[in-house]
Amino acid sequence: MGELAGVLAAIASSALGGTAVGATRYVVGAVDPLTLGALRFGIGFLCLLPIALAQREAWPARRDWPRAAALGLLFFGLFPVLFNASLLYTTAARAALALSTLPLLTMLAGAILGVEALTARKSAGVALAMGGVALALAAGLADAPAGAWRGDLLMVAAALCMALYSVWARPVIHRSGPVRFTLLAMGTGATCLGLLAGIGGGFAALPGFGWPQWIAVFYLGLFGSALIFFLWAFALGRTTPTRVAVSVTVNPVTAALLGALLLDEPVGWNLVLGLVTVFSGIWLAVTAGKPAGTAAPHKR
Repeated sequence: MGELAGVLAAIASSALGGTAVGATRYVVGAVDPLTLGALRFGIGFLCLLPIALAQREAWPARRDWPRAAALGLLFFGLFPVLFNASLLYTTAARAALALSTLPLLTMLAGAILGVEALTARKSAGVALAMGGVALALAAGLADAPAGAWRGDLLMVAAALCMALYSVWARPVIHRSGPVRFTLLAMGTGATCLGLLAGIGGGFAALPGFGWPQWIAVFYLGLFGSALIFFLWAFALGRTTPTRVAVSVTVNPVTAALLGALLLDEPVGWNLVLGLVTVFSGIWLAVTAGKPAGTAAPHKR
């Protein structure tokens, strides 16, 4: 049940992530990527702080502070800058497809670093889920602005940051807990982004925000930061990095479904078939048996 709970938490995190892409796309033109990242994770930190203080789970041990801080800079510092900047150059559909390389990158990183064995069934599940994303978004991929490849590459770089975080964070989460580890890592990243945004004058754009922009920012802070990344850390504490990462293929499909519900965008056969293919790939990857060569999380 513990591993199933982890997979379900990862799917929920990725489903909410699809809405975060839309909110970021909406507000990213009004503020620079550094400032938006500082606002998003600063609000997320403040939302998680009372929960972390009220819980009884352990704080990361002092020997884990450097790793938690470094992971915070990687995931809550560099990742959002790359993620936000990519949406300045490319479409939401292309960015979502680029982000769906995360399971492949995580699977390769886990195998190279000796954290997780590479199996044929898991690889087939990842490939099937990624194919489902491409199928679901096929209609929107042709509408690319000039220079969209820059945004695509930035999003792949963001996915690589997330893959390395997923692999390297798991042992620390096992030794402490998801809420307090996420709080420490998120606080480090938000502080760094806030200092850089302040030096660069990024906060000067905030007086020009209207209610729609502030609603989008607070949505990103509460749901697109605190809840999403708590669920992600919770999942990493209960199942393998690849099984968590493959759930990100739900992200672009839920974004497309949200567009159909709220913006009356058409739902074609490719979206329905893509959704079925994505969940088939996730099922194939997460039901793979644990091979004898799978490395256990480090307890040192």
